[in-house]
Amino acid sequence: MLRYPAFPPSLLACLLMGCLAMRASAGEAPVAVAIYGDDAYPPYSYLENGQMKGIYASIIRQALKKMPEYEVTLLPIPWKRGLVLLETGSAFALYPPYLRPDERPYMSYSEPLIAEQLVVLCTQAVSQQRALKTWPDDYLGLRIGINAGFLSGGKRFDQAVHDGKLRAEPARSSRTNLLKLMKGRIDCYLNDRLSIAWELGRIRSEGAADPNAQALVEVAELSAEQGYLGFTTRDPARFPYREDFIRKFNAVIKAMKHDGEIRETVERFLRAPD
Repeated sequence: MLRYPAFPPSLLACLLMGCLAMRASAGEAPVAVAIYGDDAYPPYSYLENGQMKGIYASIIRQALKKMPEYEVTLLPIPWKRGLVLLETGSAFALYPPYLRPDERPYMSYSEPLIAEQLVVLCTQAVSQQRALKTWPDDYLGLRIGINAGFLSGGKRFDQAVHDGKLRAEPARSSRTNLLKLMKGRIDCYLNDRLSIAWELGRIRSEGAADPNAQALVEVAELSAEQGYLGFTTRDPARFPYREDFIRKFNAVIKAMKHDGEIRETVERFLRAPD
């Protein structure tokens, strides 16, 4: 009986990556890769008519046109479930996480894709009752809506929630949070400005808002958050193409930023969502 030496996982991954490179250079079939995206974060990432759409999907698809050695499928997933898949090493990549290395040590990050403006939207009644200038000190005692799985309020916000000084009320989507806000079931909502404006426009155009809905006002801009393509760092042998894909993807994104292609992609999407 022939016996073969047992390769350590790191060496096996390198050998497989070499095979992938030779396959690509020989003109063989591209490597199939699955990337998951948040299915309920419009206009950045969402599922519509069975297809992943949004600003991030448009940017990623444009980048992948320059990586023909990979055949990538974008798949929808609820955000918290997507994080679990990366944490367990069951999925290769997920978009669009913010940079949270302490909270998500199982994830590495691509070159940043675009910046999102984080704002606080409140009912007009709440904004007239108190001065909402300092976050989160001026919001103590209020009910703050957030999207489930998003860690965007900052450490002082998290501490205030932990101490019971304010309530963070997660909901699955921007639409759910905005409808709750318009009905007065929460006092404020924390999310990206463009995402809020996009979803409010859809709610109003569809007539989904209650005629007696609360008036809403933007009361604060907190920060700008970069969105990324996140990669699992678990079980590297499962994704032998990982380092090659990340290196090439990052190079393409940097080039797209430099020549204005990302800006043009975003503007094109906003004019006519694909």
